[in-house]
Amino acid sequence: MLTDEEKNFIIYWEHNRNRKKRLLWQLAAGLPLGAFLAVTIMANYFSGWYQRAKMEVNINTSGVLVVLVAIILIIVFVVVFSARHKWEMNEQRYKELISKKDIS
Repeated sequence: MLTDEEKNFIIYWEHNRNRKKRLLWQLAAGLPLGAFLAVTIMANYFSGWYQRAKMEVNINTSGVLVVLVAIILIIVFVVVFSARHKWEMNEQRYKELISKKDIS
């Protein structure tokens, strides 16, 4: 027998599963985590705690561009990966509840 919470989740997921699978929705859902990661990387990069890295940046100015491109790629990866993982977890829960509902 399903609880009220499980029944509500089944109804919710039936209505929203296709919408939440879209890439644009996934980018919007995972953006705060990616932005937090980018801010911490930038703070670490510009804090100057590692003097050798600071010397390398002063010698070769294209290092800043490389770091910015890497941060953008990290943000996109983290955002898409976390959103897809969350979608997969909800999909798995939905399928388990449907099979549990069919058995009982």
